[in-house]
Amino acid sequence: ATATLRVLLALLAVAEAGKLLVVPVDGSHWLSMREVLGRLKEKGHEIVVVAPEVNLYIKPSEELVMKMYPVPYTQEELHDDFRGFTKDLFEGGSFLERVVRFYRRSKKTSALFLATCAHLLHNKELLRSLESSKFDALLTDPFLPCGQILAEHLSVPSLFFLQQMPCALEQQATQCPNPPSYVPRAFTGHTDHMSFLQRVRNLLYDVPSLFLCDAVYQPYGQLASEFLGHAITVPDLLRQASIWLLKVDFALHYPKPLMPNMVLVSGVNCAHQELAQ
Repeated sequence: ATATLRVLLALLAVAEAGKLLVVPVDGSHWLSMREVLGRLKEKGHEIVVVAPEVNLYIKPSEELVMKMYPVPYTQEELHDDFRGFTKDLFEGGSFLERVVRFYRRSKKTSALFLATCAHLLHNKELLRSLESSKFDALLTDPFLPCGQILAEHLSVPSLFFLQQMPCALEQQATQCPNPPSYVPRAFTGHTDHMSFLQRVRNLLYDVPSLFLCDAVYQPYGQLASEFLGHAITVPDLLRQASIWLLKVDFALHYPKPLMPNMVLVSGVNCAHQELAQ
């Protein structure tokens, strides 16, 4: 909960101020992370944010050190892709139609994100600057694993700040139980109280997600293997995280198993909102 996040921030305040490298994910992912970075800055920590020059919300700030790098697409191309993704995500249709539509859109969007990551990792001047900065830790949203690839290269511990991963990759990476008889799957419309046939259907709905995640995340494994110089998969990368800060709330998400290094920090998205009793 929010109280848990305050405790974590307080513990960081007690410790000697550190140097934090931040590799965010654009969009709404960044908006909630920015709130946390503001609090850490108040506590005296030095924060460096690495982000592409073409983005939606990650803009220069007097509070944060920003290191921007060029990418091979324009602002208009980025906006067009996000508008198309939003349209495809909320458009109706049968389960099969939604899966096929989401699969096609995800491949297109992930190609753009992968190009962004490749241009970061192959920016030798920026990498030399980061290598010489001697960071204490790296904070990233693992929705895109580029930050974790950089953490492996810099040999620094990583902290994950996220809502949830596609295809339950956080459960796979941490070996956290995720039984289909207990945890509802996306697009099913099931609750956490399912009949036998609903549990069977829940299990079958997991199959398309395997192909989706393979198409989206396998290229990151190939990129990481080439960059780091040894074979590694995306679950292997995610497994290296020290702490998973999960922006989930059981008012919106069904109860599910968690691992000891998964900490719930729900409420951070409402930092400036007074909720009615």
